[in-house]
Amino acid sequence: MATAGKVIKCRAAVAWEPNKPLVIEEIEVAPPQANEVRIKIVATGVCHTDLYHLFEGMHKDGFPAVLGHEGAGIVESVGPGVTEFQPGDKVIPLFVSQCRECRFCKNPKTNQASGRHDMMAPADSRFTCKGKKVLQFMGTSTFSQYTVMNQIAIAKIDPAAPLDKVCLLGCGICTGYGAAVNTAKVEPGSTCAVFGLGAVGLAAVMGCKSAGAKRIFAVDINPDKFGKAKVFGATDFVNPKDHDKPISQVLAEMTNGGVDYSLECVGNVTVMRSALESCVKGWGVSVLVGWTDLYDVATRPIQLIAGRTWKGSLFGGFKSKDGVPQMVKAYLDKKVKLDEFITHNMTLGQVNDAIELMKHGKWAMKTFFFLLLTVSDGFK
Repeated sequence: MATAGKVIKCRAAVAWEPNKPLVIEEIEVAPPQANEVRIKIVATGVCHTDLYHLFEGMHKDGFPAVLGHEGAGIVESVGPGVTEFQPGDKVIPLFVSQCRECRFCKNPKTNQASGRHDMMAPADSRFTCKGKKVLQFMGTSTFSQYTVMNQIAIAKIDPAAPLDKVCLLGCGICTGYGAAVNTAKVEPGSTCAVFGLGAVGLAAVMGCKSAGAKRIFAVDINPDKFGKAKVFGATDFVNPKDHDKPISQVLAEMTNGGVDYSLECVGNVTVMRSALESCVKGWGVSVLVGWTDLYDVATRPIQLIAGRTWKGSLFGGFKSKDGVPQMVKAYLDKKVKLDEFITHNMTLGQVNDAIELMKHGKWAMKTFFFLLLTVSDGFK
C-alpha cells in the first residue's frame, strides 16, 4: 500500500491522565518494526476494562495512552520477518498473545503465554502525539484508526466475517463464553448460575446453554436485563434485592443445595464470594471472570474443604490465535450470537458519550462503535 513504510497521521482517543475525558487527537503511528503488523481499525467495542484503567486502577505511569482492546480491522502493512499476515487480511488484535513456542503456549492446561496480558501498556509504543510518546493500552489500543501489534498478538480471521460484529470476540464474548465452556467445563444437564448480566455475563449464559446446562440462573440487581438474558438461554432470574437473605442461600433453596457451576462476571470481590458459596458442596465449581485487582478476595476454608473448586478464567481459557478464528467461524455458522449484544452504534468522536453510558449502566450489555473511515479522513 502507498502508506507502507511511512508514518501515518490519524485520529485516536487519547487518555492524557486518569479520571479525565478522552481527547480526540491527531497522532502519528510509526511503521511496523520486525515481527510487527500495522492494522487499520474498522470497529471496536467499549469494555469495562477500559473504564477500570481510566477511573479505578488509575496507574499514573500508564498515561498518556490510547485505550481500547476489543477491535477488528484490516492489515495495512507488515514489518520484517512477518510471514503469517499480508496487507488486506482481516484480523482481530489480541490482548493475550500466543507465540506457540513458550512453555505456556505448549501446555494445553493454560491459554496464558510469556507475552503481556495485564492491564498496563508496554513501555515501547509506535504512537506519538504532540511530540510525546503515547502508550498502547494492553498492547492493542483500538480507540485509534491505526495501531501496531506484534504478530503473536493478532488473529487472522475469515475474510467473510463482518468486522463490525466480530470485533466483540476480541474480549467480552470470548471471555464469558469460554469461562463456561473451557474453564468451568459445564456439563449437559447441569445447573448453573451467572452473576452479572453485562456482555461477559450474557456470553457466559450463552456458553452454559451451548454446553447443555438444564437450568441457568441469571443473577443481577437490574431486572431490565432479564429479558435479554432469556434470549441467550437463561431459564431462571434472581434479583438479590428481592430477598432478605444471602443470595447463596436463596439459590441453595432453589436447587436442593446449590448449583453445579457458578460464574462471577462483575469483578466484585463480595459477589465472587457469594458465587462460590452458591455452589453445591462436594463438586460445585465457581469461576472468577470479572476483572479487578484492587481488593483481596476471601472465603472460609470450609467452603473449599467441603469439595468446592474456585477457579479463575482469563479470556475464557481460549488460546487466542487459535480460539478467536474458531469463534468467528462459530458465529458465521450461527452457533454463537453476536448481533444481539450490540445496543448502540457510535463514532470515535462519541467515545466519551459511550463511556458515560457505560459508567451509569444505562444499557443491558455493551456499547460498541464504528470507526468508519475514508483514506483522506485518516491521513494525508
